[in-house]
Amino acid sequence: MSMSGSKKDVESEKQKALDAAISQIERAFGRGAIMKLKQHPAEKMDSVSTGSIALDAALGIGGLPKGRIVEIFGPESSGKTTLALHVIAEAQKQGGNCAFIDAEHALDTVYARKLGVNVGDLIVSQPDTGEQALHIVEYLVCSGAIDVIVVDSVAALTPRAEIEGDMGDQHMGLQARLLSHALRKLTSVVSKANCILVFINQIRIKIGVIYGNPEVTTGGSALKFYTSIRLDIRKVSAIKDKDNVIGNQTRVKVVKNKVAPPFKQAEFDIVYNEGISKLGEIVDMGVKFGFVEKSGAHYSYGAVKLGQGRENAKGYLKSNPDVANELEQKIRACLAESMHNSDLFAVDERTDVLEEEVF
Repeated sequence: MSMSGSKKDVESEKQKALDAAISQIERAFGRGAIMKLKQHPAEKMDSVSTGSIALDAALGIGGLPKGRIVEIFGPESSGKTTLALHVIAEAQKQGGNCAFIDAEHALDTVYARKLGVNVGDLIVSQPDTGEQALHIVEYLVCSGAIDVIVVDSVAALTPRAEIEGDMGDQHMGLQARLLSHALRKLTSVVSKANCILVFINQIRIKIGVIYGNPEVTTGGSALKFYTSIRLDIRKVSAIKDKDNVIGNQTRVKVVKNKVAPPFKQAEFDIVYNEGISKLGEIVDMGVKFGFVEKSGAHYSYGAVKLGQGRENAKGYLKSNPDVANELEQKIRACLAESMHNSDLFAVDERTDVLEEEVF
């Protein structure tokens, strides 16, 4: 027998053994428990828009990926809940069902409605304990009928033992263990249900840190590992109308991304009582792509004079929605072509990624 014939026999025996193993696994655990990827070719990942053109592009797939866990963290009043509510509004526009787990008991439904959320169809829960909140999340995910679930926030997921104990009792690592156990159960069911699970998280200052970033997020390390997307949201500067502050310029860094290249960033305006300003993004992205010409403080779009100053340019687009829509279409077309351009939304190489701490 030749060497080539012997090798073919060995390969044939290995294939038979593999087929037998696969058949045994399917009998034990059901069809679909194991498969070859060529039987299920990769498809484009579904996503839900964040409500920000720039952030959708920075994420690389046009929004937050379905079937994944996402963390949004940042300082107080930086726009975490606003961003999450915009995701809910966009999911509802696609006909999806959404839930908001209000562990902080601070959801403003009037503000949510102004952002475009259909509060009448929004499922809201205000749990008493962290265990109750995570059980509710599990039931909702397992139903397979929910598209987006937002948990606001991780820091407010208080374990039952802490609530029932005295004010001065120490419960080291209790919340971290609770979250770690929950995420082990939730990861697979979130994927199967094709649901987006968004955790809003707060930051704390770690005592004794001399070198490096002293900021840490709450809830332990598990969330950092189980998330596919981590967004660091910060206020950059105030937006003023004369002497009145009417909003904040906001920067979001994609500090972790399992579905596209990470470490990109996006900037947009969050206007009080309005949310993310799409018109502000159209002006900024129009300048970046060359559709809008900026000469000093003057903005123009072809022969159309948009106005002097960024706020006046936004005002013109608000009064002329046809021009705004035309610009938006051109910007989105360019973004679709340059979605994976690592230079377009690149961040400073010194980007600090928060470590996790057990609270």
